[in-house]
Amino acid sequence: MELSNINWMLGAACLLAGIGLGVLGYHLLNAGARNAQKLRQRLAERDRQLTELRDGVGEHFERLGNLAEGLQQEVSEARTRLDVGAPRRPELDPSPAVAPSDSDNDVAAPRDYADGNRGTLSEDFGLKSGDAAPQPPRY
Repeated sequence: MELSNINWMLGAACLLAGIGLGVLGYHLLNAGARNAQKLRQRLAERDRQLTELRDGVGEHFERLGNLAEGLQQEVSEARTRLDVGAPRRPELDPSPAVAPSDSDNDVAAPRDYADGNRGTLSEDFGLKSGDAAPQPPRY
C-alpha cells in the first residue's frame, strides 16, 4: 500500500508542477499581447488628439477668414465714405514720377575708393614712407 501512496503523491506533484508551468508559460506568452494592447490604446489616444488638433486648426482658419472678410468690408466702406464725403483737390493728387536726367550738371555719387590723389581713402593713407608693417613679437 505504501507503493500506491507514493504513486498518488508523485501524480499530485506532477499535476501541480504542470499547472505551475502552464501558468508561467501563459504569463510569459501573454506579455506580448499585453504590450500590443497598450500600444493600441496609445495609438487610439494619439489619433484622438490629432483629430482634436485638426478640428482646432480648421476652426482657427475659419475664424481668421471671417475676420479678414470683415476687415475688407470695413476698408471698402471707409473708402466709399471718403470718396463720397471728401471733395476732390487736384493739388493733393500724387504727382507723376520725374525721370532722372543724365546731364553733366549732376553731382557725382560718392565713391568708396581713392581716385589717386592720396586722399583719406587711399591704401597708404597714414603710413610713413620708410616704415614696414610692424611684426608681431616672436616667443
